[in-house]
Amino acid sequence: MTHPSLGPPLRAETCAYTIEVAMTDYLDAVMAMLGETQNRYADPSAWDRLHAQLGVQLPSDYRTLVDAYAPIELNGHLYLSHPATERWNLGHWIRDTVRAWSEVPWDDLDADEDPRLLLGLRELSFGTREGLWPIASTDRGETIFLAAGADTPWLLVEDGEGGWSQHHMSFTEWLYRYLVGENMAGPHSSAFYPGPVQLRRLPMTAAERPEPWHGPDRGM
Repeated sequence: MTHPSLGPPLRAETCAYTIEVAMTDYLDAVMAMLGETQNRYADPSAWDRLHAQLGVQLPSDYRTLVDAYAPIELNGHLYLSHPATERWNLGHWIRDTVRAWSEVPWDDLDADEDPRLLLGLRELSFGTREGLWPIASTDRGETIFLAAGADTPWLLVEDGEGGWSQHHMSFTEWLYRYLVGENMAGPHSSAFYPGPVQLRRLPMTAAERPEPWHGPDRGM
């Protein structure tokens, strides 16, 4: 799914180099804010199984963050799941979310609620090779989608109330901007809290009550 406003395509080798540099820079910046990595469930075979099931491959910067911290709640709102866990399983969540969004009657929406018209998209599909894949969500109802077929990193975010925003950037750049307080789910959507970023492990059993902790001081 290539957005018409992206302009002429870059040569493949130039595009790959630009994407990799951007991902590395923002990945380092985000992990510096989140602090020491956990890597409790890091398992390359779990990603291999997930990619085989989905038929698409999720970006390397996203996989690195998920392995380092997930299942996790960040910033008091944002949830990241993991493909190797039984609870908070990324594959299960993706498939359930794709199923729900695929059942939306898009042709019945008013023009001011149809993301195809709002964002100038030629088509809209979920869970397809060229379509949208949910990769994160918040307790405010926001869902972050990856455009799997885009030539360059591209995300769509639904704000939980029918509003949509598009972001031509990697997930780690989106997360960095989200954590520093930019409006990353539409107008007036900032979720900025001064001080270190708060992290909380998601409970892996019904009885578990994980305590939150904080990343390093970030001068904010």
